[in-house]
Amino acid sequence: MTYAELFSKVKGMLVDADVSHVQEHLAYQFNITGEGEGIFYAEVKDGKLYVEPYEYFDRDVIFTCSADTLLKIMAGKKDPVLAFTLGQLKVEGDIDKALKLKDFVKENK
Repeated sequence: MTYAELFSKVKGMLVDADVSHVQEHLAYQFNITGEGEGIFYAEVKDGKLYVEPYEYFDRDVIFTCSADTLLKIMAGKKDPVLAFTLGQLKVEGDIDKALKLKDFVKENK
């Protein structure tokens, strides 16, 4: 899978997530390693979710993982906390905000 294919797939998985209830600003950067390597971000701002293929410098959290791990997390097939515990997902930044990503994944199922 190429980076472009991965980004398109993840963006498609998140596009319908309801973030209208989120009052705070959340910014996540995803650093993908291995196949499909690249960087993109997801930002919740003013009740809308934006997913863009860029590095984001005003981020709250950086997630680093393989494309396979990210796709499984986004599809709700892998618990992100378990992935972190097993060393499949690295998290840098605000852990409280990182845990809120699970809410988007659940809403997206």
